[in-house]
Amino acid sequence: MPMTLIEGNFRILKAAPDGDSIRFYPHNPENWKKLPTKVSTNRAGGVQLRLDSIDALETHFHPKGGSIGTQHQPLKFAHSAGEELLKFLGFKKVVRNDNEVVISSEPEQVPGFILTRFADQYGRSVAFAFKGDSSQEDGSDIHFDKSLLKKSANYHLISKGLVYPTFYSKLYPDIRKDLTAATEKARKEKKGLWELDKTNTGFVFENLETITEHVVILPKLFRRLLGYLAINDGSFSLEGFPEYLDSLDDKLVIIPDGHVTEFDYVVKVEGQSIKLTVEPEDLVFVEK
Repeated sequence: MPMTLIEGNFRILKAAPDGDSIRFYPHNPENWKKLPTKVSTNRAGGVQLRLDSIDALETHFHPKGGSIGTQHQPLKFAHSAGEELLKFLGFKKVVRNDNEVVISSEPEQVPGFILTRFADQYGRSVAFAFKGDSSQEDGSDIHFDKSLLKKSANYHLISKGLVYPTFYSKLYPDIRKDLTAATEKARKEKKGLWELDKTNTGFVFENLETITEHVVILPKLFRRLLGYLAINDGSFSLEGFPEYLDSLDDKLVIIPDGHVTEFDYVVKVEGQSIKLTVEPEDLVFVEK
């Protein structure tokens, strides 16, 4: 399973890194051209990474339409994921302002490398992130296996129970299985967010504070709920939510039976009660 190795530095000043996204500056920006899809670089060649296979609770999400504004999920675990990612990579004494933007850190940048194969529709490199220096040549295609996976920030955060697994179809099946095993272990031990998770047990949606302050759920479900509320004329009724989900055309595959369907199929709404009928690690989303 070849992936492109790119060496560089992680930087966080004047940025708002969270548990699944951080800026990365390669030593050689020309390495981005090795990917089949284009990344969006800044003037220094830096790119916003989307950490593959994981989804952290949102610290600042602004849905399109309406006047709902920027919202967050319960901040205890949203912040814990971001703090653990930065700690894992080697940052210390990180200070943020009220908008989650980092205003100081020690050091200002840390060395690391990524394994990547493509960029998403927003120009973010979809990657596995690693601290320190690599023993392999910068820009080379290397074999990505279980032993290397376990050294990644992605795996670390899943094993700590601080992020949800969110798999897409371009992920290698054997890597997905290893991440699934780590997820199941963290859930069984009630690590991190799994102690409070309501994604599959369900919850009653009363108002915006239900999902921003109290209930811990899969971030994709949170984002879809906010998107619906933003166009729902101030109402908190979920009456039209299934139809809204259907309109988004979020295609997925349910593992292990290979059932190809869409996100609305696995979201059950009864009045104001809502839950996911399939565990997150058993869903494989299709990239748009």
